[in-house]
Amino acid sequence: MTERARWPIVEYALMLAVLASVVRMAMVFHANHYLPAPFVFDTNDTFMDWFNTAYWANRPGAYDVWRSIYPPLSFVFLDAASLSGCYRDSPFYARDCDWVGRSTIAALYLIDVILLWIAFRRNDRRTAIPRTVAFAVGLPLLYTLERGNLILAAFAPFIVAYGPITRSPLARAVANAVAINFKPYLVLAAFAHAIRREWRPLEYAGLATIALYLVTLALVGAGTPSEIVANTANWVKFQSGQVWAEIAYSTSYAPLLLVRDSQMPVLNFVPSRLIEGIEIAVPIVIRATQAVAALCLAAAWLQPGALDRSRLAAILLGSYFVTQSPGGYTQTFLLFLVFLERGRGIGPTIAIVCAYALSLVFEWPLSTIVEVPGTSWLGGTTVLPKLGLALGHFIRPGLIVAIVWALALDGLMQVVRAHRETRPSLGLAVA
Repeated sequence: MTERARWPIVEYALMLAVLASVVRMAMVFHANHYLPAPFVFDTNDTFMDWFNTAYWANRPGAYDVWRSIYPPLSFVFLDAASLSGCYRDSPFYARDCDWVGRSTIAALYLIDVILLWIAFRRNDRRTAIPRTVAFAVGLPLLYTLERGNLILAAFAPFIVAYGPITRSPLARAVANAVAINFKPYLVLAAFAHAIRREWRPLEYAGLATIALYLVTLALVGAGTPSEIVANTANWVKFQSGQVWAEIAYSTSYAPLLLVRDSQMPVLNFVPSRLIEGIEIAVPIVIRATQAVAALCLAAAWLQPGALDRSRLAAILLGSYFVTQSPGGYTQTFLLFLVFLERGRGIGPTIAIVCAYALSLVFEWPLSTIVEVPGTSWLGGTTVLPKLGLALGHFIRPGLIVAIVWALALDGLMQVVRAHRETRPSLGLAVA
C-alpha cells in the first residue's frame, strides 16, 4: 500500500480519537452535570457571547456603556436574530425566552458543518469524511457553539472566502467583508492576496468591507473607529487582569507570563523554577515563530505563485495567534485552513496531525487551585466546577506553534523549488 493510500486510514484513526474524546466529554457531563474544562468556567453562562451581546443589540449603550469592541454588524445581525421582548430584564432571562436566538445558533452551526463538508469534499474526497467529522465535533467548534460566539456567523463566509466553494471573485470579496466585519482580525488572512499580488480580489474585499461597515454604522448609529479603538484599549486592560480566563483556552503562551502576578496562589501548587522557565522560554518561542513566519512570507513575495492562498492565510493567522490569544475558539479559522492542506510532505502532515490533536475534546488536570459552587444552565442543577492548571494550557499553544513552523518551513522549501524554474519577482505585478 502506497503512502498516498495509507494516509486516509491515518486520518480515520485520528477522527476516531476525536470521537472518543467527545464520548468521554459526554460521560463527564452526565456524571457532573456541567461541561468540563476547557469549556466556560461559569457553568451558568452558556451562550454567554450571544445573549450578552444581543442584550445590547436590543437597547442603546453598546459602545458607551458596555464598551463593546464588536463592529456594528454584530449588533445589526443580533437585533434581527432575536426577540426584543425577551431582553427587557437580563441576558440570563433572554436565554430561556429567546427561542429565535437559540434556533439561530443551531442553524448557524449546521450551516457551518454543511459548508465544511462541501469545501473538504471538493478539496480532497479521500479525507473529506474524517476532516468534516473531526471538525464538526472537535473542541474549537464545540467551544464556539457553547459560547454562542459570533464566530458561528463569521465562519460560513470565511469558508466561502478561502475554501473551494465558489470561483466568483465578487462572492469571495463579499464573504471576506462579512467575515472581517464580524471578526476584524480576519483582515490578516486577506493579506494573503497581497503576498500573491492578487490586487483585484484584495481591492474588491477592501471596498466591500468598508461599504458594509459604513452601512451597519449608519444603522446602529454608533461604533465609530475611535469608539472601537478606545474600547479595545479598555478591553486589553481588563483582560490583563483575567489571567486564568485567558489561560484556560489560549492560542498563545503569552498569558502564562502573567501567572506570577495573578491573584491565585500559584506558587503553592507550581514550583517557582517552572514559572521562571516559562518567563524565559515564552518570549523566545514567540519571537522565533514570528521570525520564521515573516521569513516565509517574505520569500513567498518573491514567488507569488509558489504558495496557495490558504497556506499564506494560515501562516498569517497562526503567527498572530501565537503572539496573543483572541480566544481559543479562533482556532476554528486556523484549523479550517490547515485541513485544506493535502498532506503531501512532512510539513503539511505535521500541521494536519496537530489540527486533529487540537480538535480533541479533552483536558488533563494537573492541579486544582479553587472550586466555585454554581448553577449549570445545561445541567439544570447546582455544580462544583474546578479551576486549576491543566496539561492543555501548555500543549495547545505549542501545537499552534508547531503548525506555524511546519507550514512556514515547508513553504520556504516550496519557494526554493520555485526559484529553480521561475526568476524571483520584485515588482508589484504578478510575474
